[in-house]
Amino acid sequence: MHNRLVHSLLLGLLLGFSPVVKAQITGGRHTFSFLELSPSARATALGGNQIAVRDDELVLASLNPAVLNPSMSGRLAFNHNSYLSDIKYGHVAYGQQLNKQGQMIYAAVQYADYGEIQRADAFGNLIGEIPVKETALTVGLSRPLSQKLAMGLNMKLAMSTLDVYSATALAADAGFIYADTAKRYTLGLVLRNAGAQLTTYSGNREELPFDVQLGYSKQLEHLPFRFTVIAHHLHQWDIRFDDPALRETGTTDFGGVVSEPKGTPGLDNLFRHLIFNGEFLLGKTEGFRIRFGYNHLRKRELSVLNYSSLAGFSAGVGVKINRFRVDFGYGGFHLGGGTVHFGIGTNLKSFI
Repeated sequence: MHNRLVHSLLLGLLLGFSPVVKAQITGGRHTFSFLELSPSARATALGGNQIAVRDDELVLASLNPAVLNPSMSGRLAFNHNSYLSDIKYGHVAYGQQLNKQGQMIYAAVQYADYGEIQRADAFGNLIGEIPVKETALTVGLSRPLSQKLAMGLNMKLAMSTLDVYSATALAADAGFIYADTAKRYTLGLVLRNAGAQLTTYSGNREELPFDVQLGYSKQLEHLPFRFTVIAHHLHQWDIRFDDPALRETGTTDFGGVVSEPKGTPGLDNLFRHLIFNGEFLLGKTEGFRIRFGYNHLRKRELSVLNYSSLAGFSAGVGVKINRFRVDFGYGGFHLGGGTVHFGIGTNLKSFI
């Protein structure tokens, strides 16, 4: 019964989203893009995403609301990221069990501060600073459908402020997770950021960063290690940017010039949809964790030709100290630097 339901979900995903033939880049085309940022140090260390793990990590509910479960009840988590330049963003969350059936509620605040932007008059005189901030308020619910299958829903109210202008949006995440503890694998399916703007800056409505994601996680039987593969942007096939540096030119027999993509563009495009990550779970209570990840889309879009960098690679650690869990994550973006993410969480019930 459970396997037939999982297969039906996968089949519906494959049939319900037709591929887009024309190339579509993923960045710079949406508003409220901060909703795509990694909410936790753990997710940052795992390549920026983790939708197929169901444990007591509360903040993962921002990526897949179906992972909410009773082990998260009473947990409070705070994460902060020193992003590129002087941009900073963070995430605060709390989870609570509602009843004996395992239904959960989740509340979170996500914020982004884009630093100090100078204000100038028409003559170039500096006359102050422009406030630029974005905030999202999230309420999530989850419920088990069976011992192995659960579903969840996040509702988000996003607000953006640019000087005296403002914009708002309403978005939702819908997620499913199927966890087979006997076979040590988990499947996650998420539709993220489905919604629309309520108010706009200039009257022109823009799309939210909608995404369809599918994840598979497997914990090895004889090694304290779990690996995950996450496929994203499943609602559009071609997400390669037509970069002239990635093309080669030649001449035809008639003197014409032809330009063809280098390498195997189809294979490259396939891997741009994938994030690979792994996590070592060390200690009797898995109190020490070593993490790493690889995001091929980030690697290809942010690498500089003929220069080596850590773009696309990430790593981090997590350690449990008494009643607290502390996490650190580093995400490589560019030759210009990466991001440093810090998180701390605890269960308030342990203090009662």
